[in-house]
Amino acid sequence: QVQIVESGGDSVESGGSLRISCIITGLTVGSHCFGWVRQAPGKEREGVASIYTDDGSAYYTDSVKGRFTISQDKAKRTLYLQMNDLKSDDTAMYYCAADGSASASRCGDRLQRTLFKYWGQGTQVTVSS
Repeated sequence: QVQIVESGGDSVESGGSLRISCIITGLTVGSHCFGWVRQAPGKEREGVASIYTDDGSAYYTDSVKGRFTISQDKAKRTLYLQMNDLKSDDTAMYYCAADGSASASRCGDRLQRTLFKYWGQGTQVTVSS
């Protein structure tokens, strides 16, 4: 059984930094795509960043490029999202998600369509101006 547990959400001031993480367990051996998806009240969910586990290829939505970094620690089964220069528009519930993926390009496609099989419960990030 796949389990995803996020942590690290908090309230920060605009311009600040925050790192959120999630532990992903129960996946079968193979190639996977891990991602961070966010949803703000009244808005559609948005794929923020994804990483292809085989080679570490990462994809980002345009609004976070240069500010956010996704990374993985395979030994700890942990996915991270380092967020710098946070803006009020980054306020949202952030979900960690996972699925299989045959290639890095397909992982990027999953992010754009927020199409993942497994989801965590979310961690709230609030940025105050």
